[in-house]
Amino acid sequence: MYQYKLTFSLEKNRLPREMDRLIISFLKASAQACSQEFYERLYDKHKSIIKNYTFSCYLPGAKFLKEEIELDGNAFSLFFSDADLQELLMFFNGFQLMKRKKYPMNENSMTLVSIRMQPLPEIREKEIVIRMQSPLLVRRHNSENNTDIYYTCETDGFEQALKENIAFFLDRMGMDAMAEDFFVQIIKGKKVIVPVFGRNTDATLGIFKLTGSCRLLNLLYQAGMGVRRSEGHGKFEVIG
Repeated sequence: MYQYKLTFSLEKNRLPREMDRLIISFLKASAQACSQEFYERLYDKHKSIIKNYTFSCYLPGAKFLKEEIELDGNAFSLFFSDADLQELLMFFNGFQLMKRKKYPMNENSMTLVSIRMQPLPEIREKEIVIRMQSPLLVRRHNSENNTDIYYTCETDGFEQALKENIAFFLDRMGMDAMAEDFFVQIIKGKKVIVPVFGRNTDATLGIFKLTGSCRLLNLLYQAGMGVRRSEGHGKFEVIG
């Protein structure tokens, strides 16, 4: 198992507050650079497509201002993982084609300067301790009135709602049987507010104990957990 560490240089040491929009735009451009067929397979607007990937960002010295993020220097890193190996390799081809090209943003630009493949140690235990690298979003959707309720570690029903989110993901992946033995325990968590496509949304950061089959835990390790994983949420590292 692997993840990519992408390092970007910036024309100015600032990034938009809504990083999700920027990175999603870059991922789409990378998929399209790889091939139009690959792009449409992931981002066809006429289909509801479950994604197998997630990402997190490392923003050195980040100061979160009202409209933007100010960094200590002119660089940041993106960590990208994907539970589908073929998809991961396709993205690598796309990233290579985007390398050294200025990618514009509002009165600024970023340039992908390096791509490093990093091994993710295979999980061989049925209990692991993890730390969230990007905010965890847990949601229940009401289809009758098309509304969402987001749960945090401070909300009753958080663990059950997270299990439901994972069960839905596994069902779409054809692996629904693995959801039965999954459990989550909060060790240390805090509620955070994150912008999600222009809307402030409740999320959670912290440390958790996960219990489940090794196959399931390895899948979540690569694909992330919760909802909106492909928008930069739910990525974690194993710390024990």
